[in-house]
Amino acid sequence: MEAVFKSDRGKIRKLNEDAGGIFRNHYAVLAVVADGMGGHRAGDVASEMTVKLVEKKWQELSSELKAGAAEDWLRQTVEEVNAELYQYAERHPECNGMGTTLVAAICTHDFISIAHIGDSRGYVIDQSRVVQMTEDDSFVNALVQSGEISKEDAEQHPKKNLLLKALGTKGKADPSIKTIIPEHGTLLLLCSDGLSNKVSEDEIAAAAAQKLPLDEMAESLIRLANDHGGEDNITLAAVKVLLPGEGGETL
Repeated sequence: MEAVFKSDRGKIRKLNEDAGGIFRNHYAVLAVVADGMGGHRAGDVASEMTVKLVEKKWQELSSELKAGAAEDWLRQTVEEVNAELYQYAERHPECNGMGTTLVAAICTHDFISIAHIGDSRGYVIDQSRVVQMTEDDSFVNALVQSGEISKEDAEQHPKKNLLLKALGTKGKADPSIKTIIPEHGTLLLLCSDGLSNKVSEDEIAAAAAQKLPLDEMAESLIRLANDHGGEDNITLAAVKVLLPGEGGETL
């Protein structure tokens, strides 16, 4: 199973408030992307804390997770991280109001389980067909879902960046979780909105169709986002599933 993580500050921002990583154990790969918010360094605190907490809980796992158990683990982990972020901000006034998006996926040869909160996204690419697996937890996407505005209108809406859900809030986080069955060559792409706001699904499909090494494909997508303006931090994690017996290698 091939995997890569890349993050770029972009062309405008002075600070990279995104975080993430690829974390392996003996049977699975965990991919994580978090996009912090809050300003005055609170955004990068939130995203970095989130990734470190998720990684710590992942490394503490002592047994293999099946699909249903993976969903349960993701849900519990997101809730625990949400509570820890909120309590940290309560104890540190300089971090008041900090928060972060999160998209995280457990990837095995048998299943991929994706947890999501905020507007960082998860895509699955099969045979150059790009499918968005997450729905943005945003004010504008709620208007799109209700039919009040079109997807085209949403791209230019003045409240495009207003989130309805994020980690670091009081109470339950209530992440969205999906599980799919991968095929040989299935490509999972997790990214912050610095990529998804600048690179279209057609451009993602075109990059995947070039059959470049995963590292080069990731670099090309980040370069494209910067070429299109690069106003935000740009972060992605990509995992390609290579099934045993189909020319694939072990994890």
